[in-house]
Amino acid sequence: MQFTVSQETIVRPLQLVCSIVERRSTLPILSTILLRVHGNQLSMTSTDMELEMIATLPVAVEQEGKTAVSARKFLDICRALPSNATISFNAKDNKALVKAGKSRFSLSTLPSEDFPDSEGANYVDEITLPQSALKALFDETSFAMASQDVRYYLNGLLLEREENILRAVATDGHRLALGSITTETSLAEKSSIIVPRKAILELGRLLNDSEDNVTLAFSNQQIKVELPDLHFTSKLIDGQFPNYERVLPLGGDKEVKADREQLKQALSRAAILSSDKHRSVRINLEPGLFKATVINQEQESAEEEISVDYEGAALEIAFNNAYLLDLLNAIPDEHVTMVFSDENSSALITPANEELERQYVVMPMRL
Repeated sequence: MQFTVSQETIVRPLQLVCSIVERRSTLPILSTILLRVHGNQLSMTSTDMELEMIATLPVAVEQEGKTAVSARKFLDICRALPSNATISFNAKDNKALVKAGKSRFSLSTLPSEDFPDSEGANYVDEITLPQSALKALFDETSFAMASQDVRYYLNGLLLEREENILRAVATDGHRLALGSITTETSLAEKSSIIVPRKAILELGRLLNDSEDNVTLAFSNQQIKVELPDLHFTSKLIDGQFPNYERVLPLGGDKEVKADREQLKQALSRAAILSSDKHRSVRINLEPGLFKATVINQEQESAEEEISVDYEGAALEIAFNNAYLLDLLNAIPDEHVTMVFSDENSSALITPANEELERQYVVMPMRL
C-alpha cells in the first residue's frame, strides 16, 4: 500500500485514534493501529478490545492495501515533522517506509489479518443531537462516576431512554448526578445501558461545543458514536444500576438559594485548611446566612460566611467539601438551589433555573 498526505491533515485524527492504544499491551497487535487505504481515503483503526476508534481522512492514493503499524512510533514521527511537510507512506513485506523531505523512517509492520475484527452489533435505537448538548450532559454528570469500585456497575454512566428523553446518571455511592435532555426521536419502551468510565472520558475529549451533529446508537452489548470523520464504539457494562429515583431526597423543608460562584469561592477557601482524607466541611444555616467551617487535625480552622436567601430553621450539617465543589463546578447556572431536611439526610442541589434539568445529591457526613 502507498499513499501521501500532509502532516497537518493526519496529525489530529492520528492523535485521537492513538489515545485508546494501551502503552503496555500483552498482545503486540493491540499496540498498533490498522491503516487501510481504499478509494481516496485512509482509515486508521485502534482498539483495546473494549473500545474501538476509526478515523477517516482524504489522502492521495498510489496503491490500495492495509497494514498494522506501531501507533506510538507512527504518531511520534508524524508529530515531529514540520507542519508543511508532505508525508509519503509505503508498506511492503512487513516493513513500512515513511518519508518527508529529507527524513526517512523504516518501521516494522504486523499483518493486517492479525488485527482484531470489530463485532457486528444489532443497534436498536439511534439518536442524533448537537455535540454541545451531549458534551454538556456528560460533563455535568460524569464526575460522580465511581473509579475502580468493586461494584463494577458504578464504574460507568447510566444512559436511560424514556420517550423523547435521554437521561444520564452517575453515582459512586456517596453522591449522585442526574441530567437529561430532550431528543427529537422518541422511544416506545424505556431502556437503559451502562457505558464504561473509560469510554465516557474518551468521549469527553472527542466531543466539542459546536452545533455539529453526533449520532448515538445503542445495542445490548455496545454503544456506537458517529462524529464527522470519526467512528467510536464501546462495549457496555453488564450489570444492574441502582434505582437512582429512590436516592433523590423528597420533602426537604429547608430551601436555600445562593450565588453559585460566591458559594464555590467560599468553600474553596475553606478547603485550604482541610487535612483529613474526607475533606469535611461543617455547614451552619441561619436565616439569610450560610457559614462553612473547616477544622483540621492541627486544630487550625477556616470560617467563611456568605449571604443567602434562606428563611428556615437553623441547621448544622457536614459534607465532603470536594463533593460540593465538584458539583458546583458542574452546575450550568449562576445560582443554585439547595434543599435540606435534617443533619442526617442527603441534600438535593439543583440549578436555580428549573429549565436546566440537572439534579445533584450529596450524602452528609457524621458531625
